[in-house]
Amino acid sequence: MIVLSHPTGNANVRAIANGLVSKQMLYEFNTTIAAFPNNFWYQLGGIKGLSDFRRRSFNPALQPYTIGHPYGALGRAVASKLGLASLLKHETGRFSIDKIYRNFDMQVSKRLSKAKKNGATAVYAYEDGALETFLEAKKIGLECIYDLPIAYYETLQKLLQEEAEKKPAWAATLGGGIADSTEKLARKRKELELADTIIVASDFVRDSLPTWAKNKKIIQSPFGTPSSNESIPVQENRVSEKLRVLFVGSMTQRKGLGDLFEAMHLVDPNAVELIVMGSLAAPLSFYKSQANFIYESTRPHAEVLQLMNGCDVFCLPSIVEGRALVMQEAMSQGLPIIITPNTGGEDLVIAEQTGFLVPIGNPVAIAQKINWFLENRNKSLEMKMASIAKAKEYSWEGYVNTIVGQL
Repeated sequence: MIVLSHPTGNANVRAIANGLVSKQMLYEFNTTIAAFPNNFWYQLGGIKGLSDFRRRSFNPALQPYTIGHPYGALGRAVASKLGLASLLKHETGRFSIDKIYRNFDMQVSKRLSKAKKNGATAVYAYEDGALETFLEAKKIGLECIYDLPIAYYETLQKLLQEEAEKKPAWAATLGGGIADSTEKLARKRKELELADTIIVASDFVRDSLPTWAKNKKIIQSPFGTPSSNESIPVQENRVSEKLRVLFVGSMTQRKGLGDLFEAMHLVDPNAVELIVMGSLAAPLSFYKSQANFIYESTRPHAEVLQLMNGCDVFCLPSIVEGRALVMQEAMSQGLPIIITPNTGGEDLVIAEQTGFLVPIGNPVAIAQKINWFLENRNKSLEMKMASIAKAKEYSWEGYVNTIVGQL
């Protein structure tokens, strides 16, 4: 029986939670805010301006197992709405992500003695929210399962620091990865040291682990493809129109957006257009000074799929990821991909069938592959079908079964 904990419950966490319930292996699921049909958080999400709470909706089968620790997340939501930036400041703000994770971790750790007495045998926690849980688990003899969703911090920091030096204008978009305190980095290392089993979703994350950690039990399982409409309209080849290249993600150089912008200067603007959808990490004027592109703001999932359906190629030249779910989502809508190995999606690429791999930090290589698509418009329908088929190979059921089968 497993005590599972994660402050927000993203797609892979939900998959694990649902899988553990179905296999009768879940003792308890700890999170911050969990909306279930007709509970307080779901009803609150029905109020205008508070719809974000309904994004925390979970499978109703999880409700009997779910323990909420909502106050930090609620405070963060209020501070965000009121624009109280000082309360959200990286690591130090009262409602910073870091403070919420640490307080949540402490609250979960206090529940473990009771869980142990009632038959729990393991804890399953995620990076930055596992230290206190693991320390307590070790004291009372529970196994520690550690899910690392992105490259280990030593690799991440090295790569992002190199980007900050190469592209100083983009340094501010790199986020907390290069600004983490010594204390936070020490916590990350201690979490990994305490782990008995490490869960990763890609070769890139696995390879980023320090040598001493590679002797631990490691379970690797790729994420499932996000669900979408089963029936995808097959468009006729758009050979008479511009090649539409799509980028979806936070607008940062961690995602390689600066490299993609440089690549756009190396292709024919009369034949190719770039569409960028994502959250801003700098004023829009900064991005517009870098390249010509069509900006699309973030939107509901169904509308993202519509946007993907109207494009020809998906490009994500990330410097550091874990495994970006958006790659498989784009492929499920028929978009071949141009990605780096550091996206964690190397296994998705069959050259000239589902897309191409390019090295990190290489705008020339990106431009070459965009031009390849431009010169091979006659292959677009074939590649669309191959991309859809490849995306279907990855399911959340398979993700869970691989992990649970080795625990």
